[in-house]
Amino acid sequence: MRGETDLAKLVSGMRPVLDPKDYVFGTFPENALTDVAVHGPLGLFLEAEGVTAILPLDVALKLAADRSPDLGLDVSRTFRRITLTVHSSLEAVGLTAAVSRALADAGIPANVVAAYFHDHVFVPAEDADRAMEVLLQLSLGSVDIA
Repeated sequence: MRGETDLAKLVSGMRPVLDPKDYVFGTFPENALTDVAVHGPLGLFLEAEGVTAILPLDVALKLAADRSPDLGLDVSRTFRRITLTVHSSLEAVGLTAAVSRALADAGIPANVVAAYFHDHVFVPAEDADRAMEVLLQLSLGSVDIA
């Protein structure tokens, strides 16, 4: 099934949903991949420096307690996930830029993960409600996407 590519439709139909869970980003050596993968990370990305994991906070706390600190899990900085529920095409142009720009204009950092069906925006937990307001205003056309 092919996703939407029209930017106006993507923005107006993005219907952001805030996940109630807290998440952390961490990094660890590739040889620990299996140990982390069995705990159900939300996402994994292989980088030259190691594996980046997006983990629910409760999973990260368990891993940090069970394993040595070499896993690189910093649980002091938590994020919330906002899912843009519109089915965006992997070839769509502009949605990530529009969302990032709106959040940046509001002074909110954002880490965007584009998955097959949806885009997921990770924002600092303390900014999550304000980020939702910004994205809802963007989807209603109250924020310019140009």
